Amino acid sequence: MLKGQICIVRHVIGTDLNTFIALVNDLPSRGDHFSTHFKSPETLRREFLQHGFVTDDSELFVIEDSLHHVIGVITHFKSRTPTTREIGYRLFEPKLAGRGYMTEACQLLVDYLFNVHQYQRLELLTAPENKASVRVAQKCGFTAEGLLRQSFFINGRFQDVGIFSLLRPEWAERRL
Repeated sequence: MLKGQICIVRHVIGTDLNTFIALVNDLPSRGDHFSTHFKSPETLRREFLQHGFVTDDSELFVIEDSLHHVIGVITHFKSRTPTTREIGYRLFEPKLAGRGYMTEACQLLVDYLFNVHQYQRLELLTAPENKASVRVAQKCGFTAEGLLRQSFFINGRFQDVGIFSLLRPEWAERRL
């Protein structure tokens, strides 16, 4: 469990499962920047029972507010090289945007990944027009590297995605 000032980042537990499945599969809450692809409740239950959403390739966490409500998810997963991980996140309630939950959750995960693992590089991919997500990347010290043209298929069309990175030495420098 990773504890911050305003949120907790932790693994999914059995008592979360029904709420988690409902929130993850709530298509209207995905907005314009997330795929409408989702997994069946049965598939999610099976994955939870098999590995608790934690494998060598990925690790999924829920984000909990101070009242212990699940308000979002954050994950890290295998990227192009063994020393790189990609981070993805989603806030379930748009009304909670701008309160710092995702920035704190992302910073907690970044610290965890660099403190516990030997990763050299972390990446975030986000739609350039997703200003809130771009701001999270910037606040957490990530550097914009460029644009991956038409690399996401969301809401029936191919969309560009911005790539941001944070290197271990940059993270260490920010901690001084």
